[in-house]
This record gives sequence, structure tokens and C-alpha cells, in this order.
Amino acid sequence: MAALPFVALALAPVAASSERDQAACVRGTGAHDGYFYTSWRDSGSACMTLGERGSYAVTWDLRPRGNLVVGKGWRTGSADRNVGYRAAAFDPGSNGYLTLYGWTTDPLIEYYVVDNWGSGFTPPGEDAAVLGTVESDGGTYRIYRTTRVEKPSIRGTQTFDQFWSVRTERRAQGGDNRITFANHVAAWRSHGLELGTMDYQVLATEGFGSTGRSEVTLWQE
Repeated sequence: MAALPFVALALAPVAASSERDQAACVRGTGAHDGYFYTSWRDSGSACMTLGERGSYAVTWDLRPRGNLVVGKGWRTGSADRNVGYRAAAFDPGSNGYLTLYGWTTDPLIEYYVVDNWGSGFTPPGEDAAVLGTVESDGGTYRIYRTTRVEKPSIRGTQTFDQFWSVRTERRAQGGDNRITFANHVAAWRSHGLELGTMDYQVLATEGFGSTGRSEVTLWQE
């Protein structure tokens, strides 16, 4: 769910293998090999498959206006978790993010630490005001706060704020990366952005109205 919101995926070839592939596609939330996963979309087609431990893959076609969020991580988030990850592939097309993503309740907040994004849209959009910056994990992130009015959330249709840290330069694919979430929490707090009680927290792929694919492995450091 997102700045402009959430999303999902697709497949097709020969009959027998197609049936096996589609059976492996997951939607909703659950537990797999020691990790929590979520797979949500509002329209379009997509397929999220679950690999060993913190690995997952997703392909999607969300044209013209679908939204998708999928990821693996933890059922209960942590404000001081250090998240390691490797993106073997991230091809988001015109609009998608690779991001540490989660929710809190009381207050209801949707948050993002964005490390990579598509060619046609830089989150959270041109109209969002930059509140400041934070240096973390070898890069600079811009801080934003946006508001979603009567949009989908973990508590149904609600109005809620989104907190953002968006890296000024995309991170390279293929190598091991780290997100020190406590740095972002502290920076947000310094600008009056207070999280609530942690709900789920995942290394997510999100897409909007685009076609793309992602292959990610994450772990806790």
C-alpha cells in the first residue's frame, strides 16, 4: 500500500507446468520457512513465489493502474532491526520500489525506507515536501511525510500518514546491502514523526501500473 499505494503478478506457458507454477503463487499473509510473508494487490496480475528462508520472487503486470505489495520479513516489526538483503534482480519498469516496509498501529502509520525505484516515478512524488535528510548505510536519504485519505490499510479503509526515507541514489543490484532501521526511526522522530506499536515489517517489492520482476533474499543482521 503506498504513496500512490499497493500491488501483485502473473504467468502462462504450457498446461502442466503452468498449473504447477500457478499453484506456487501465494496471496495474502502467512509464515514460510521461519519468515512472515505478505502478498497483496488490488488489480492486474502477479505471482509471488516463496524460496528458502528469506527469499522470494515476484513478477507482475499491473497495467493500467494496479497496485501491488509483496515481501518477506517479520510478523512483528522492530524499531532497531538491522536488515540485510540482496536483490539478485529488480526490474520495476516505470513505477515500483524496493523498500523496507511496514505498519504501526496507534497511530496507524505506513512506513518506507526506499533503496531502489523505477524509471518513471521517484517516490513519494514531486508534490511531497522534503523535511530533511539522514545519512545511513553509506548513503543519504530524504525524509518525507505524506497522508493517504480513505485508502486501504491493515485496518481496512482509513486515513493515515506515511513516513518515508528515500535514498538519493539507487542501490546497486547483486551485492549484500544493509538497512539500519534505527537511524531512520531517530531521524523521523527528530522531525516529529512518531511511529506507534509495530505490526509487520518486510523487505518489500511494490509496483504501480507497471510490468516488472524482483528476486530478493533478506536476513536479520
